[in-house]
Amino acid sequence: MTHPKHAAADHDVLDLIRKRWSPRAFDATRPVSRAEIWRLFEAARWAPSSRNEQPWRFVVADRNHSPEAHEALVGALGPFNQTWASAAPVLILAAVQFTVEETGETNRLAYYDAGQAVAFLTLQAQSQGLGIRQMEGFDHAAARRVCRIPDAFEPVVVIAAGYLGSPETLTVEKHRAAEVTPRRRRPIADFVFDGTWDTTMSSESN
Repeated sequence: MTHPKHAAADHDVLDLIRKRWSPRAFDATRPVSRAEIWRLFEAARWAPSSRNEQPWRFVVADRNHSPEAHEALVGALGPFNQTWASAAPVLILAAVQFTVEETGETNRLAYYDAGQAVAFLTLQAQSQGLGIRQMEGFDHAAARRVCRIPDAFEPVVVIAAGYLGSPETLTVEKHRAAEVTPRRRRPIADFVFDGTWDTTMSSESN
């Protein structure tokens, strides 16, 4: 039986991409091993970046390994996210450096590059049977404080990671419904153009 969150892709893509989705229901009783966590960051490590700057940094709050850090980072989340993210066994704060280390100039691609690292991490997690959900809804100042982020870096996203749990564990009805609602995306013709912006890309073979 096909999971309702698996993408009904119009074109053939990797199963890792088709089956990836962003859950809120995590199994609070099943920890993620340190070896599994290391594999996530090994994937992030090999993401491309401008000048090979690798402007991303990650702070891991693993409830099984550092419960105080996990509790503190949960406390920095917005109330809406706290209702579900506290069950995730691992929370990861991603931070970005906006200056090039060698020259001190502004790195205009820092966000772009960090996004690629998180995308690599996300697909690696999918390959390991882990769920990933990213959140911007958190108090950046509080996260900076509890994770001791230096001034040169900016907290950008908190990532919940863990094994999937039952939607019935979610306390918000909208969240429970979202766990089984099919995913939707724009059609390719809405965002891919052929040569110029005013020419729609055709899917027909030549």
